[in-house]
Amino acid sequence: MHKTVAQRDPASAFPLAQARDDASERRQANRAVAVSAIGLGVTGLIELLLAVLTGSVGLLGDAIHNLSDVSTSAVVFLGFRLSRRPPTEEYPYGMERAEDLAGIGIAVVVWASAAFAGYESVRKLIEHGSTAFVGAGIAGAVLGITGNQLVARYKLRVGKRISSATLVADARHSWLDALSSAGALAGLIVVALGQRWGDPVAGLAVTLFICHVGYEVTADVMHRLADGINPDVITRAEAAAGSVPGVIHAHARARWTGRTLRVEIEGWVDPDLPARDSDAMGHLVAEEISRHLPEAGSLTWTARAAPV
Repeated sequence: MHKTVAQRDPASAFPLAQARDDASERRQANRAVAVSAIGLGVTGLIELLLAVLTGSVGLLGDAIHNLSDVSTSAVVFLGFRLSRRPPTEEYPYGMERAEDLAGIGIAVVVWASAAFAGYESVRKLIEHGSTAFVGAGIAGAVLGITGNQLVARYKLRVGKRISSATLVADARHSWLDALSSAGALAGLIVVALGQRWGDPVAGLAVTLFICHVGYEVTADVMHRLADGINPDVITRAEAAAGSVPGVIHAHARARWTGRTLRVEIEGWVDPDLPARDSDAMGHLVAEEISRHLPEAGSLTWTARAAPV
């Protein structure tokens, strides 16, 4: 005698059509991190030398923030390395969450940079410090803007392509550096016009920019760690499952673990439906999920007996 859904409450994982090339995505991520670290390291060192030469706190804060990106790149790289570990009995989902935890490291560095830039700016403003070789400082700020824009766009493009929230957060961090470079540039231009207060005020503006993006990065990372999800994902998942013949009602849940979107769907079906047919229905649901929710990387289907 065949078992029916009313007698069995199966929950099964079903493969999705769009098999991701995880190895390729990791290579892209590691390359993006390495190239960005080198580019920002060179940019930051040049700015640091010019900041020491000119005494510009705006440029100094920008340089330190650029160099901090090198340390965040190391954090991101460590997160990608840890996430490669396969599932075990203790960690049945593997270590994919390591990529999300790396985002916390990025947020910490952003806030530390804000504290340092703010302190140096206030100190110079109170002490009425001067700025020398303003032309060289302006050239350093322009270099910072250019370098950070290039790096930010590169990391953002790769991060979105491989669905890496950590790499996207790191790209926003670099985008912030471009804004802080612009703030340092504005302050130096004011100094060149004869107002020495322009540099420390620019340093304070840079600090505010850092705090703003630090808040955004922190909010994004915490949203993902708390299993927050875009409601549109749930809507599309339920619509896809509900379009399968025989599914009376569907309820979906989803969450990100690293770069994998895991979708769980409970489908209410005819209580007399044989369990074997519910598995076949699960494959049809997987096909619809692949079509309507291509970013999904994992699907669990549970057939429930609809009330009579």
